[in-house]
Amino acid sequence: MDSQISDSQNSQASQSPHTFQVDLRGLVDLLSHHLYSSPKVYLRELLQNAVDAITARRAEQPEAPARVRLFAEDGALRVEDSGIGLTEADVHNLLATIGRSSKRDDGLESARSDFLGQFGIGLLACFVVAERIRVVSRSARTPDAPPVEWTATDDGSYRVRTLPDEARTEPGTTVHLVARPGAAEWLSGERVLALARDFGSLLPYDVRVGEEAVTDLPAPWDRSYPSPATRRVALARHCHDQFGFTPLDSIDLDVPLAGIRGVAYVLPSAVSPAQRAGHRVHLKGMLLTERAERLLPDWAFFVRCVLDTDSLRPTASRESLYEDETLAAVREALGERIRSWLTGLAAGDPERLAAFLSVHHLGVKSLARHDKEMLRTMLPWLPFETSDGRLSLEEFASRHPVVHFTRTVEEFRQVAPIASAQGVGVINGGYTYDSELVEALPSVRPGTVVAELDADTVTAHLDAVDPAEELALSGFLGAARAKLDPLGCDVVLRAFHPLSVPALHLDDRSVRHEQARADAEEQADDLWAGILGSLRGSAPRARLVLNHLNPLIRKVSSLDDPELIGTATESLYGQALLMAQRPLRPADSALLNRAFIGLLEWATHSNSPEEGGR
Repeated sequence: MDSQISDSQNSQASQSPHTFQVDLRGLVDLLSHHLYSSPKVYLRELLQNAVDAITARRAEQPEAPARVRLFAEDGALRVEDSGIGLTEADVHNLLATIGRSSKRDDGLESARSDFLGQFGIGLLACFVVAERIRVVSRSARTPDAPPVEWTATDDGSYRVRTLPDEARTEPGTTVHLVARPGAAEWLSGERVLALARDFGSLLPYDVRVGEEAVTDLPAPWDRSYPSPATRRVALARHCHDQFGFTPLDSIDLDVPLAGIRGVAYVLPSAVSPAQRAGHRVHLKGMLLTERAERLLPDWAFFVRCVLDTDSLRPTASRESLYEDETLAAVREALGERIRSWLTGLAAGDPERLAAFLSVHHLGVKSLARHDKEMLRTMLPWLPFETSDGRLSLEEFASRHPVVHFTRTVEEFRQVAPIASAQGVGVINGGYTYDSELVEALPSVRPGTVVAELDADTVTAHLDAVDPAEELALSGFLGAARAKLDPLGCDVVLRAFHPLSVPALHLDDRSVRHEQARADAEEQADDLWAGILGSLRGSAPRARLVLNHLNPLIRKVSSLDDPELIGTATESLYGQALLMAQRPLRPADSALLNRAFIGLLEWATHSNSPEEGGR
């Protein structure tokens, strides 16, 4: 029986709960190097605790004072607030337990939306810059309770004691920090003032560093100004202070249902859509982050925002936003606000819209891809490169019954001059989003015909040569075709304008893919060459279109020396490639070099004294 009792006791002992042992030094290192981006967050935590304490007191005593005072001197910092304060029991329950938050207690759970802190990290973050923290507090809920002192060091030890009444006569809390070695700069008066203004300029209470005011309310976008022009100047100055640039324009961001007020500033120069946007987000007046990246839709990369919100959730570090349904809804609402601004410019301020589009047309094109209404609104304004010059889609479509476009810049450069001379209008769809927008044109402009322009279409618009004349040149054409056949290129004779163009090189993407496959097959081993050979397509070959109206082509076609005809054909082929601004393959480069040397040899040979000056 004794043995059974002993076994039972041992079993109960083995099942008894144990308390985690926390290495505070290790936890501080984790916070400073992994959770927080910079030691500066310690001041945000201090301000946050002070503001939350005042909020808690005002929930019970609406007329209570709302003051936060910071005093920095000799590597130490003192922060005083007129908040709810703590009793000795509160200190043991809250300050000595990592992860515990006062917002979870005392019936305040329902009012958590009024508080900045959500994760109970609290004063622990101060150990990032301090080796010792001393807190003196007096409770407003229990006025008869004496002041209490909590002192902790970064080795994880702390002590609590009550103080005489005269140690703190008014409710509230005072936090004293003593800098750790090497961190004194973070507690200097100049640095504390700069950080306090950065984090707390929009806080709803009276916050000061010494005699210097920190809060600057109302926010610049909520102030009254004598005129719209004065407001624009003030917001431009605010933008320069926050982001370092003077904006093209400013956009009010007012989303009452999401508790958002702020402003978006339009960048004065173009930026890459892939560049990370850094927006400044305040949570109930406290700066949460200056690098919010998912606040706006991807297409709105041309603005930078400053806003205050009470609805978005911060992450554990309180340095970024939590991706949830609320943030998604806010992102959509802010995008709609920017879209409305663009629509308003199109309707009432075309000069400002033109100035904006000259810099940020790429962002608007990105939006118009997915928004038919925006595409319809921007048709008269969005610029496109065309064979008629730089025009909007609306103007181009009104000029041409069929809107032809190319999918690459190279194709446009090949065909644009010739197509224009034949009266065929072409849009360069090779730039980002352009081909997608051209193809979407019939959906917002009924009756518009859109067609992709390829080599066959261009050739079909060129005039055929009289059959008798072409037959007379069959020998020349045969020699020319034989010369270019190894390069996968045919030779055809047409008559077209402008007369100054002797030859035109035409191909399409399928031809280029086939050429790339053939080049790879030629350089591959037997096994890989067999695989590539099985992929050989039936795509049409590239073609060199000779202009029968060009004087040079007439002279070359009259030659009867096959070798000279071959050299001239190679020269025309190389010149046509260069005119199309196509990247040259090794075989093309070798051809150009060979043709150049051949022409030099022919010229020097034909003019040498031994040849009679021919």
